[in-house]
Amino acid sequence: MGSLQYEIVRLPAYRAIGLKWNGSYSEVGQLKEVIKEMAVRVQELENVISPEIQLGLSYHLRPDGFTHYSVFKAGNNQFVPNGMVEIIVPELTYLMTQHVKGQNIGQTYMNIQQWLKESGYSIYKEDGIDYYDDLPIKHEKYPVNRDLTDPHFEILIPIVK
Repeated sequence: MGSLQYEIVRLPAYRAIGLKWNGSYSEVGQLKEVIKEMAVRVQELENVISPEIQLGLSYHLRPDGFTHYSVFKAGNNQFVPNGMVEIIVPELTYLMTQHVKGQNIGQTYMNIQQWLKESGYSIYKEDGIDYYDDLPIKHEKYPVNRDLTDPHFEILIPIVK
């Protein structure tokens, strides 16, 4: 197995708009439909900033599942269409890596956890919020033209020194 390439990046705050899904691990099949729906509904966003990049922002706020935002970056003057939500992501430092086509996604995340254990960085957590999962916040950036059966995408994990 090739070694993963890791980069530490600081990214400015941004606003994103899209669909919110909250469910258990057993319901995760529904999430694919939400992501597909958002890929179509992005056309409703006139002030979309990077229409070619769909974001998947996951927050493990429940022991049996997670909340997922399938969103696109949007300008401040973009209204929130019916059924969508907005999320403001603060300026954060991230561990950034690529999930490569043909690799096992679970393995990619296990490699990230291993890297973090040895790195001197900790997982970023918002104060006063209970998280579940060793990687409680996962941000993924998907090219919209990806192969849905074997996707490649960028993974961003918020971290602190």
